[in-house]
Amino acid sequence: MNTGVKEYHHIIRVSDPGAAFRDQLTEVLDHVETISEGRKIFFLRFFISDAANQQEMLSEVLRERAIGQASIIQQPPLDGSKIAAWLWTVEGDLNPIYTHKVSYGLIGSAPDSLGQMEDIFSEYGTSLSEENMTVADNCVRTWIFVRDVDTNYAGVVAGRRNYFGTIGLTPETHYIASTGIQGAHPDYRKVVVMDAYAVKGLKPAQVRYLQAKDHLNPTYEYGVTFERGTSISYGDRKHIFISGTASIDNKGRILHEGDVRSQAIRMMENISALLSEAGAATGDIRSAILYLRDASDYAVISRLFKERWPMLDPVFVQAPVCRPGWLIEMECVAVTMDKDVRYAPF
Repeated sequence: MNTGVKEYHHIIRVSDPGAAFRDQLTEVLDHVETISEGRKIFFLRFFISDAANQQEMLSEVLRERAIGQASIIQQPPLDGSKIAAWLWTVEGDLNPIYTHKVSYGLIGSAPDSLGQMEDIFSEYGTSLSEENMTVADNCVRTWIFVRDVDTNYAGVVAGRRNYFGTIGLTPETHYIASTGIQGAHPDYRKVVVMDAYAVKGLKPAQVRYLQAKDHLNPTYEYGVTFERGTSISYGDRKHIFISGTASIDNKGRILHEGDVRSQAIRMMENISALLSEAGAATGDIRSAILYLRDASDYAVISRLFKERWPMLDPVFVQAPVCRPGWLIEMECVAVTMDKDVRYAPF
């Protein structure tokens, strides 16, 4: 039985944000190849500034280098560069008891966001069934990217809720950790894109849904259907997936409207509460993405993070949150080395 898998989380940036896109791309992919040598790429996402002009080139170079599939989304890095990457690698053989399935760039064919969201989940469910998995039983994390989120997010919410109703996911069962955020596909007609992560082989007791009810309210209270966070216990570690989290209280109200710094502080407090519920702390965060509605807030927020969470090195991208009053949102993955001998190791 496997007990020796090591995992690594990296945020990759370019050294010269003023360089041409091809040069920035080459630098980032060189880092991806160097880091992943002797390891398996478990998850890979590229944040790019202009999908219409960059995604085709990036996809072509990924094929040329035989790097494999990756998530590609237009969410401009806020350090002034054209590309950044989040890379999660593992070293050693994953336990065959579990099947890990990462799905990238799922899109639908309907004419609107509601229909596209329903299409995406339906087709995703079909792809999982081919490996004897289901959305309800095996999907542990989704990322939903929405073009013009202020206009199209309501359709995404309705489409997801409709689909979950057909598979029996309700407030009394569970939902799925998720981030719903602005992001663009190069085809303007594809207003919704989804990435997802599913695991087969987990026992129900291995999965815990995080709520931190002193700080946040259940999402269904304001009509959406996702979990605030999900913790997965293995025999040798714990994975904690924190959904997109903003400045909200336990009544579902936006706090500190118009004040991005105060919103960020409350957001950090909420994330700390979710991590604590899972037996983790901010020092256990291995990767984090910061989403800002207004690029001009980057300076004050990056400075705040250096002051308050200096151990964290997130990627900052421009991506409006699903409610206009939220100026900032963060998601993260945390890992602790808690051992639970009831379960097989990762």
